Amino acid sequence: MKVITGLVVALALGIGSSAASAQEAPSAPGTVVVTIIPAGATYFTQGKDTKGPSFGNYGVGGALEVRLNPFIGIEGEVAGALGVTQDLEFTSGTTNTKSPSLLNYSGNLVVSVPTGTSVVPYVTGGVGGLTLFDKATLGIADRETFLTGNVGGGLKWFNGRWGLRADYRFITVRSKDDAPAFFGAETRYGHRVYGGLLLNVGR
Repeated sequence: MKVITGLVVALALGIGSSAASAQEAPSAPGTVVVTIIPAGATYFTQGKDTKGPSFGNYGVGGALEVRLNPFIGIEGEVAGALGVTQDLEFTSGTTNTKSPSLLNYSGNLVVSVPTGTSVVPYVTGGVGGLTLFDKATLGIADRETFLTGNVGGGLKWFNGRWGLRADYRFITVRSKDDAPAFFGAETRYGHRVYGGLLLNVGR
């Protein structure tokens, strides 16, 4: 998890340094921008009341943003959080096992800050759903879907039709009465970071 977070931070620093050293006129985002997410991480903190264990997953996914004007955009996002083997701390002890995989999908409002350069900072937030896939060894007998909200921000850097993106989200997952004890029996909170590739589709 620390390695992936470090890569995202390095990507953000690289965006800034690339923009500072660029000699040609800055590139701007188009009316439609696709994000491809090859590497990221999602981490959920321990449940406060149920003591559901904290865990982290590897992230991949994609997003499509339609920009209404230089400031406002609407983005649809689908992100998978793939389970990885790790130490999970239960009240009964620590177990080394693979975490369950998740699928998160959301619709977000994106507010960008035009800077007149190739670097575009932004803040974003929205609502959606999260599907927790079954994993019998953790007491998850079937797929469960939860209502989610997210808020965050990041940086985009454009170079013609291509670009790079560094993104952070704080995620809230609403609880369900019939959710498994491992996840969802109480409201859970998570953090997600990723580095992405940008593609300007509409110019």
